[in-house]
Amino acid sequence: MKKVTVYCGSSKGNNPVYVEAAKLLARELIKRNLSLVYGAGNIGLMGVIADEMLAADMSVYGIIPQKLVNIEVAHNGCTELTVVETMRDRKWLMAERGDGFIAMPGGIGTLEELFEIMTLNQLAYIHKPLALFNVNGYYDKLLEFLRQACDEGFLKNVQLDSLIVSDQPEELMDRMVSFQSSTFPKG
Repeated sequence: MKKVTVYCGSSKGNNPVYVEAAKLLARELIKRNLSLVYGAGNIGLMGVIADEMLAADMSVYGIIPQKLVNIEVAHNGCTELTVVETMRDRKWLMAERGDGFIAMPGGIGTLEELFEIMTLNQLAYIHKPLALFNVNGYYDKLLEFLRQACDEGFLKNVQLDSLIVSDQPEELMDRMVSFQSSTFPKG
Protein backbone atom coordinates (compact mmCIF):
# COMPACT_ATOMS: atom_id res chain seq x y z
CA MET A 1 0.00 0.00 0.00
CA LYS A 2 1.41 3.36 -1.04
CA LYS A 3 -1.55 5.74 -1.22
CA VAL A 4 -4.49 5.94 1.17
CA THR A 5 -7.66 7.74 0.18
CA VAL A 6 -9.20 9.47 3.19
CA TYR A 7 -12.79 10.67 3.14
CA CYS A 8 -13.66 13.23 5.79
CA GLY A 9 -15.67 16.31 6.56
CA SER A 10 -15.37 19.75 5.09
CA SER A 11 -16.30 20.77 8.64
CA LYS A 12 -14.26 20.21 11.79
CA GLY A 13 -17.33 19.09 13.75
CA ASN A 14 -18.39 20.38 17.15
CA ASN A 15 -15.96 18.35 19.23
CA PRO A 16 -12.19 19.05 19.12
CA VAL A 17 -11.58 15.29 19.29
CA TYR A 18 -12.21 15.11 15.52
CA VAL A 19 -9.42 17.56 14.69
CA GLU A 20 -7.03 15.68 16.95
CA ALA A 21 -8.05 12.39 15.30
CA ALA A 22 -7.31 13.80 11.84
CA LYS A 23 -3.84 14.75 13.07
CA LEU A 24 -3.31 11.29 14.60
CA LEU A 25 -4.32 9.59 11.37
CA ALA A 26 -1.96 11.82 9.41
CA ARG A 27 0.87 10.95 11.80
CA GLU A 28 0.18 7.24 11.29
CA LEU A 29 0.29 7.69 7.50
CA ILE A 30 3.54 9.65 7.88
CA LYS A 31 5.05 6.95 10.12
CA ARG A 32 4.28 4.35 7.42
CA ASN A 33 5.54 6.61 4.61
CA LEU A 34 2.15 6.62 2.87
CA SER A 35 0.76 9.30 0.60
CA LEU A 36 -2.65 10.91 1.06
CA VAL A 37 -5.34 11.01 -1.61
CA TYR A 38 -8.28 13.21 -0.62
CA GLY A 39 -10.90 15.69 -1.81
CA ALA A 40 -8.44 18.62 -1.99
CA GLY A 41 -10.26 20.89 0.45
CA ASN A 42 -8.46 23.45 2.57
CA ILE A 43 -11.29 23.53 5.13
CA GLY A 44 -12.57 21.23 7.86
CA LEU A 45 -10.99 17.88 8.62
CA MET A 46 -9.82 17.73 5.00
CA GLY A 47 -7.62 20.77 5.54
CA VAL A 48 -6.36 19.47 8.88
CA ILE A 49 -5.14 16.12 7.56
CA ALA A 50 -3.62 17.67 4.43
CA ASP A 51 -1.79 20.35 6.42
CA GLU A 52 -0.38 17.74 8.81
CA MET A 53 0.88 15.62 5.91
CA LEU A 54 2.35 18.59 4.05
CA ALA A 55 4.09 19.87 7.19
CA ALA A 56 5.93 16.52 7.29
CA ASP A 57 6.86 16.89 3.61
CA MET A 58 4.66 13.96 2.55
CA SER A 59 2.86 13.63 -0.78
CA VAL A 60 -0.73 14.85 -0.86
CA TYR A 61 -2.87 14.24 -3.93
CA GLY A 62 -6.00 16.37 -4.04
CA ILE A 63 -8.89 15.81 -6.43
CA ILE A 64 -11.56 18.49 -6.67
CA PRO A 65 -14.32 19.58 -9.07
CA GLN A 66 -13.95 22.96 -10.76
CA LYS A 67 -17.12 24.20 -9.04
CA LEU A 68 -15.42 23.89 -5.65
CA VAL A 69 -12.25 25.53 -6.94
CA ASN A 70 -14.45 28.46 -8.03
CA ILE A 71 -15.67 28.97 -4.45
CA GLU A 72 -12.09 28.93 -3.16
CA VAL A 73 -11.95 25.73 -1.12
CA ALA A 74 -9.10 24.06 -3.04
CA HIS A 75 -5.92 23.42 -1.07
CA ASN A 76 -3.25 25.02 -3.21
CA GLY A 77 -0.46 23.39 -1.20
CA CYS A 78 -1.20 19.90 -2.54
CA THR A 79 1.71 18.03 -4.06
CA GLU A 80 -0.59 17.41 -7.00
CA LEU A 81 -3.97 19.06 -7.47
CA THR A 82 -6.26 17.48 -10.05
CA VAL A 83 -9.29 19.51 -11.10
CA VAL A 84 -12.16 17.50 -12.56
CA GLU A 85 -15.54 18.42 -13.95
CA THR A 86 -17.96 16.64 -11.61
CA MET A 87 -18.26 15.06 -8.17
CA ARG A 88 -18.72 11.72 -9.95
CA ASP A 89 -15.36 12.19 -11.70
CA ARG A 90 -13.78 13.08 -8.37
CA LYS A 91 -15.13 9.97 -6.64
CA TRP A 92 -13.99 7.63 -9.40
CA LEU A 93 -10.48 9.12 -9.55
CA MET A 94 -10.15 8.93 -5.75
CA ALA A 95 -11.25 5.28 -5.87
CA GLU A 96 -8.82 4.54 -8.67
CA ARG A 97 -5.80 6.25 -7.10
CA GLY A 98 -6.09 4.91 -3.56
CA ASP A 99 -4.75 1.52 -2.52
CA GLY A 100 -7.10 1.58 0.48
CA PHE A 101 -9.76 3.83 1.97
CA ILE A 102 -10.52 5.37 5.34
CA ALA A 103 -13.74 7.18 6.17
CA MET A 104 -13.30 9.62 9.03
CA PRO A 105 -16.27 11.46 10.55
CA GLY A 106 -17.98 13.60 7.95
CA GLY A 107 -21.32 14.49 6.45
CA ILE A 108 -23.42 13.22 3.60
CA GLY A 109 -20.56 13.42 1.08
CA THR A 110 -18.37 11.21 3.27
CA LEU A 111 -21.22 8.72 3.66
CA GLU A 112 -21.77 8.69 -0.10
CA GLU A 113 -18.07 7.97 -0.67
CA LEU A 114 -18.11 5.22 1.96
CA PHE A 115 -21.06 3.48 0.33
CA GLU A 116 -19.58 3.95 -3.13
CA ILE A 117 -16.45 2.03 -2.10
CA MET A 118 -18.52 -0.66 -0.36
CA THR A 119 -20.48 -1.07 -3.59
CA LEU A 120 -17.39 -1.11 -5.83
CA ASN A 121 -15.87 -3.83 -3.62
CA GLN A 122 -19.13 -5.80 -3.53
CA LEU A 123 -19.44 -5.76 -7.31
CA ALA A 124 -15.72 -6.55 -7.76
CA TYR A 125 -14.88 -3.34 -9.62
CA ILE A 126 -12.12 -2.97 -7.03
CA HIS A 127 -10.62 -5.20 -4.34
CA LYS A 128 -9.30 -2.74 -1.77
CA PRO A 129 -9.57 -2.37 2.01
CA LEU A 130 -12.14 0.05 3.43
CA ALA A 131 -11.98 1.28 7.01
CA LEU A 132 -14.14 3.40 9.30
CA PHE A 133 -12.14 5.57 11.66
CA ASN A 134 -14.79 5.42 14.37
CA VAL A 135 -13.67 8.46 16.34
CA ASN A 136 -15.76 9.10 19.45
CA GLY A 137 -18.21 6.35 18.41
CA TYR A 138 -19.22 8.48 15.41
CA TYR A 139 -20.19 5.48 13.27
CA ASP A 140 -21.81 3.33 15.98
CA LYS A 141 -25.40 4.02 14.84
CA LEU A 142 -24.46 3.44 11.19
CA LEU A 143 -22.92 0.09 12.14
CA GLU A 144 -26.15 -0.80 13.99
CA PHE A 145 -28.12 0.02 10.84
CA LEU A 146 -25.80 -2.07 8.65
CA ARG A 147 -26.18 -4.99 11.08
CA GLN A 148 -29.98 -4.60 10.77
CA ALA A 149 -29.62 -4.62 6.96
CA CYS A 150 -27.80 -7.96 7.31
CA ASP A 151 -30.44 -9.31 9.69
CA GLU A 152 -33.19 -8.31 7.25
CA GLY A 153 -31.42 -9.96 4.29
CA PHE A 154 -30.46 -6.82 2.35
CA LEU A 155 -26.74 -6.96 3.08
CA LYS A 156 -24.51 -10.02 3.27
CA ASN A 157 -22.52 -10.60 6.46
CA VAL A 158 -19.34 -10.91 4.37
CA GLN A 159 -19.88 -7.35 3.12
CA LEU A 160 -20.21 -5.96 6.62
CA ASP A 161 -17.42 -8.15 7.97
CA SER A 162 -15.01 -6.84 5.32
CA LEU A 163 -15.43 -3.31 6.72
CA ILE A 164 -12.50 -2.50 9.02
CA VAL A 165 -13.60 -0.52 12.08
CA SER A 166 -11.46 0.99 14.83
CA ASP A 167 -10.92 4.19 16.75
CA GLN A 168 -7.14 3.68 16.64
CA PRO A 169 -5.20 4.72 13.50
CA GLU A 170 -2.47 2.14 14.06
CA GLU A 171 -4.99 -0.71 14.28
CA LEU A 172 -6.81 0.56 11.18
CA MET A 173 -3.60 0.59 9.17
CA ASP A 174 -2.43 -2.82 10.45
CA ARG A 175 -5.74 -4.37 9.44
CA MET A 176 -5.76 -2.59 6.08
CA VAL A 177 -2.27 -3.92 5.28
CA SER A 178 -3.37 -7.49 6.07
CA PHE A 179 -6.70 -7.15 4.20
CA GLN A 180 -7.73 -10.12 2.05
CA SER A 181 -10.36 -9.41 -0.55
CA SER A 182 -13.57 -11.44 -0.28
CA THR A 183 -15.79 -12.61 -3.05
CA PHE A 184 -19.28 -11.44 -2.27
CA PRO A 185 -22.13 -13.85 -3.00
CA LYS A 186 -24.84 -12.82 -5.44
CA GLY A 187 -28.40 -12.24 -4.34
